[in-house]
Amino acid sequence: MKSFALLGAPKQLWPDDLKEQFLKANRTGDLVIGVDRGSLLLQEMGIKVDVAEGDFDSLKRNELAVIEKNVADIRYSNPEKDWTDAELAIRCAFLDYRVSHLTIFGATGGRLDHFLSNLFMVLKPEFNQFTEKITLIDQQNSIKFYNVGKHLVKRQLGYQYFGVATLNKVLNLNINGAKYNLAKFSSANPVSFSSNEFLPEKDTFELSCAKGVVAVIQSKDINRFQNI
Repeated sequence: MKSFALLGAPKQLWPDDLKEQFLKANRTGDLVIGVDRGSLLLQEMGIKVDVAEGDFDSLKRNELAVIEKNVADIRYSNPEKDWTDAELAIRCAFLDYRVSHLTIFGATGGRLDHFLSNLFMVLKPEFNQFTEKITLIDQQNSIKFYNVGKHLVKRQLGYQYFGVATLNKVLNLNINGAKYNLAKFSSANPVSFSSNEFLPEKDTFELSCAKGVVAVIQSKDINRFQNI
């Protein structure tokens, strides 16, 4: 079983097919998690929410009542908590429901401190075992994380570019089979290699490193006039 979660980033940063992805999750029996107001937004789209978690302090009493009426598993958190909303969703999905993969929407955009927290959460030792099972998706980007080792990264439908960002100290980072390759790169600081591309004849490239955690960001341009 897979899991899909919605956090609280602005609606304009949702992927165009967000509703369809969650409806598909309902049909296939995958776990749907609503985080705080995300629970209400999912229900407003006609999506069944399996788990709702958060402090829900952004909701009116009647809005919270809708969630309490329709969601079987509700997890109330203290506003002054040690875990972020995204981290609570990770713990719920992998530790309680034993899912194979978690896709998180609404984790980017809005407040920059929230986005950075969501980006770097995979560095925490308690989440390291789940690093390669987490994907963050917004309107323009799909972010996956990779630990030490050799990986074959596949092109995702609809994305034109990719970037490779080191999140901590990295040793012997290699990119092979892409438009721009990289060999034996090491750095003590985070570095982002942006605007790379898959080769026309290939839908994969090889990524490897001897130490560190790396994010691969597949992205696409959005016509800035499309919503005007």
